[in-house]
Amino acid sequence: MIRSTSIILLFFLCSLTLAAQESRDIRTEIKHVTVFPDRAQVDREVSLTVTSGKSSWRLTGLSPYIDMQSIQVKGYGNFTILSVRHQNNYLQNLEDTPEIKNIREQIETLKLKTEDEKAAISVLKSKADFLRSNQSVLVKDTGFTLEKFKSLMDMYTNNMDQVTMSSLKKERLIKDYEKQIAALQKQLSDKMGKQQLPSGEITVTIQSDRQTAGRLEISYVVSNAGWYPSYDIRVKDIKTPVSIIYRANVSQSTGVPWKDVKLSFSNATPWRSGNIPELNPWFVDFYTPPSSSSQIRIRGYSTIKAPAVNEVAAKKSKAMPLSEALPVPVHKRVGETTINFDVSAPYSIASDGKTETVEIQRISAPGQYSYFTVPKLSLQAYLTANIPDWSRLSLQNGEATLYFENSYVGKSTLNVDQLKDTLTISLGTDNSILVKREKRKDFTSTRTIGSNRTVTLSYLITVRNNKDSRISITVADQVPVSSNSSINIDPVELSGGKLNSQTGEVRWNLDMAPGETKQIILTWSAKYPKDKKVILE
Repeated sequence: MIRSTSIILLFFLCSLTLAAQESRDIRTEIKHVTVFPDRAQVDREVSLTVTSGKSSWRLTGLSPYIDMQSIQVKGYGNFTILSVRHQNNYLQNLEDTPEIKNIREQIETLKLKTEDEKAAISVLKSKADFLRSNQSVLVKDTGFTLEKFKSLMDMYTNNMDQVTMSSLKKERLIKDYEKQIAALQKQLSDKMGKQQLPSGEITVTIQSDRQTAGRLEISYVVSNAGWYPSYDIRVKDIKTPVSIIYRANVSQSTGVPWKDVKLSFSNATPWRSGNIPELNPWFVDFYTPPSSSSQIRIRGYSTIKAPAVNEVAAKKSKAMPLSEALPVPVHKRVGETTINFDVSAPYSIASDGKTETVEIQRISAPGQYSYFTVPKLSLQAYLTANIPDWSRLSLQNGEATLYFENSYVGKSTLNVDQLKDTLTISLGTDNSILVKREKRKDFTSTRTIGSNRTVTLSYLITVRNNKDSRISITVADQVPVSSNSSINIDPVELSGGKLNSQTGEVRWNLDMAPGETKQIILTWSAKYPKDKKVILE
C-alpha cells in the first residue's frame, strides 16, 4: 500500500513538473513600431503571472518575416529569463485580416439571400402545380356556365402570370447573387493566396523561486515593411518663405496588421555593416596575352573587401477666416548618425502593401528666389528657391509636388546629395517671363579662305519680365568646345556674359524691372580645314 501511494505521488509530481514546463500560449500587443527605409522594428509588451519554478511562455500570432538575430526580450519582475527561441509554425496560419473577414461575411450574406429566393421559388412552383391541377378538374366539370368558366379562366391566367413573373425575377436575382459570390470568392482566393502565411512564434523560458507578477518586453525586426519620403513644396509668392511639408509614405505586408500603434520613422540603415572597410594591397603586373598552351593571365586587381551585410537591427468663416488645420505633433530626435521622427498619435497600418501617408514635419525656410532659363533647350523660365544652411532641415532625397501662388505647377525631385551650403529647389516654370532665341541671319555666314573654312553663327536672346515685381534671372547658353587642334573656336560677342572655357557654357545674370525687356547677342565662329566636315548645329 505504501509502495502504491509512493508511485501515485511520484506520478503526480512528474505531472506537475511536465505541466509547469509546457509552453503557455500568450498574445501580446504591439506598442510601438520604428520604420526603417526597408524594414521595421516591432516592440511588443505583455503582462503575466509567473508561477514558481521553470515555465515557458509562447508568443503566437507573430509575423513569419522576423529576423531571428534581432530578437530582444527584457523581463521586469522577480524572475530570470533562461532562454529565447524563435520558430515559424506552419501548422497554424495567421488570423484573417479585417478585409478578408469582410469578404467572408459578404459571401455568407449572399448565400443566405440565394437560399431565401430558392425557397420562395419552390413555393411558387407548388402554387403553379396547384393551379394546373385545378384547371384539369374545371375542364372536366360540365356544370359551369360560360360566364363562370370565363371568370375562372381569367383568375387562373392572372395567378399563373404572377407566379411566372415572380419566379423569373427571383431566378434573375439568384443569378446576380451567384455572380457576386463568384467574384468575391475569386477576390478571397487571391488574397488568401497571400494570406496563408505561417505564424511566427517566440518562446521565452523563465525561472522564478515563487509566484510573482511580471512583464515582458519583446522587440524584433521584420522585413516586408518600410517608408520613403515625399514633399509638398509651396511658395505663395517670391516675397514669402518656402513652405516644405515633409511626408512619410509607409507600407507593410508582414502578415500582421499594426493596430493603433505609435510610429517612428528613422533614416537609419541598421542592416548595413558598421565595420570600417579595409584597403588591402593592390597588386599589378604586366599583362600576358593568352597562348594556346595556357589560358592564365595576370591583371591589376583590387582586393578591397565588400562590406558584409549585417542583418542585426538596432534599436471659412467670413467674419474670421479659419486657420489651416495643424498636423499631428511629431517629435524629431537627432542623434549622432541617425534622425528619428516620433509621431504622437497612433496609426493603423494594414498588412496589404498599400501606402499610407503620414505628415512628419512642416518647415518654413527663407528662400532666395531667382529665375533660370536655357533658351537653346527650352523657352521657359524656371523659378528656383535657394535655401541656405539646408542641412539643419533633416531632409532626404524624394519626389516633390510643387505649388506656386496656390496653384499646382508640377513634380520635381528634391536632391539633397549636394556638397554646397545652399540647396537649390526647382519650383517649375513661370509663364510671366517670356524668353525667345532666334538666329541673326544677317550675321550668320560661311566663308572659305585658302585651305580653311570659317563658319560664324549669331543668336539674339530676348527676355521680357511681365510680372509686376523686379526679378533676377540667369540666362545660360553655350559655344562649342574644340577637342581637335585643327578646329579653332572664337567667341566673337558675348554681351558681357561669363564664359567657362572648359565647358563652353556662357551665363548672363540679369536684374529686370517690371515690364522690362532685355536682349543678349551671342556670336561665335569656328575655323577648320575646308576638306573636313564639322557639325555645328
